[in-house]
Amino acid sequence: MAHPKRKTSKSRRDKRRTHYKAEKPSLTVCQETGAVHLPHRAYTVDGNLYYNGKLIIENTAVV
Repeated sequence: MAHPKRKTSKSRRDKRRTHYKAEKPSLTVCQETGAVHLPHRAYTVDGNLYYNGKLIIENTAVV
């Protein structure tokens, strides 16, 4: 039965086993506000919180 001549380091072993790649995030443009955001997530425009193009929380803070 064959045996390795040198020990494979944990680092080298884990690099070989990984399948994760760097991917750019997918972005969408809201048709209501024109804001670019991550899909299926709430986003802010001028201090207001939107989700699915609908105003969820209006900014009520007085500056």
